[in-house]
Amino acid sequence: MRVLAITKIFPNSLEPLSSPFNRQQFGELAKLCDLTVLAAIPYVPLAQRTGLPERAAKLAVLPEREVVAGIETHYVRQLYVPRVGIPVALPLYLASLWPFRTLAKQSDIVLGTWAYPDGCAATVFARSLGKPSVVKVHGSDLNVVAKMPAARSYMRRILPRTDALVSVARPLSQLLEGLGARPGSIHLVRNGVDTSLFRPRDRGACRDELGIGREGSLIVFCGRLEPQKGLAELLAAFDQVRAVRSDVRLALLGDGVSRDEVRERVSRMNGALIAPGARPLREIATWVGACDLFTLPSHNEGTPNVVLEALASGRPVVGSDVGGIPDCLADPCSGLVVPARDAGALARALLEALDRTWDPDAIVRAGPGSWKESARALHDVLVSTVNARR
Repeated sequence: MRVLAITKIFPNSLEPLSSPFNRQQFGELAKLCDLTVLAAIPYVPLAQRTGLPERAAKLAVLPEREVVAGIETHYVRQLYVPRVGIPVALPLYLASLWPFRTLAKQSDIVLGTWAYPDGCAATVFARSLGKPSVVKVHGSDLNVVAKMPAARSYMRRILPRTDALVSVARPLSQLLEGLGARPGSIHLVRNGVDTSLFRPRDRGACRDELGIGREGSLIVFCGRLEPQKGLAELLAAFDQVRAVRSDVRLALLGDGVSRDEVRERVSRMNGALIAPGARPLREIATWVGACDLFTLPSHNEGTPNVVLEALASGRPVVGSDVGGIPDCLADPCSGLVVPARDAGALARALLEALDRTWDPDAIVRAGPGSWKESARALHDVLVSTVNARR
């Protein structure tokens, strides 16, 4: 079976750490079928000459195609209009896809990942060529983007017309039904983890490997350093935690718009706050192994893979009650759920979790499966969709 995947959430040689969840699932999916990826990157005329927008200028030098994670990847120069964005994203995306219609004709099915504009564009593109389509949704595409009137209007008209939909969490399946999708067309395929990396490990040995010392308790956060990830609430909560337990440290793994604020805090916290920036997946696994507690107090989420990875590592999680996080932490042995945007509640939960004795084996049992299992479930949806069309 030949599958053509269309998505903007995929790494490239200039952003190798981007979207590791898609890279890992696609890497396993490619072992089950003939997979080609059309990776959309923003294209703005003169961006390379002017340097603006910054990301479009940076990615302008990418070649027409690369091999990423062993997968043939073609770059779609997605036409983008700064400060207009959402209302014109779909027609511009479709225009950018048209040069790749031969690839689509040679495929048995088109897979779009990210609801808008990628999934909507994949559906329209596939239908124009008589091909079946499947759209996979991830979280913020429904929790955030679908609340924008222009995007929601397109989603309501197009997503119910795709052959099948894949959701990574039950709350997202319910949102798809709210957009008019038939319940029978929605398939729950949970994300997996790389179980060769994320597994229970000796905490002290991991800390020695990182060179951070074995003393005290360590809380780890991994994600973009930005307000939407609950960073302000986490920093405020950490101040409250430190007032009660001065031996606790916090490691913020990631990069983003709040990095300067984080660096300023690091400089005045005497080693209590650690911010090593964005790290490769293998090192993230070591940080998770080194921690006593993982936290993700986001304002919006789908099913965040960092939470699944922490559970697979036998580490308890304190997460906010948004998206698929409560679904991940449904078993009380796996962690605590707190209201989003509430620094006080977050501080109390962090202290409670640090004081509790957790069973790593029970946490692992409550956690996710492997990426191999996840990819096989996605492959089954693709095969059944192709067979149904035939």
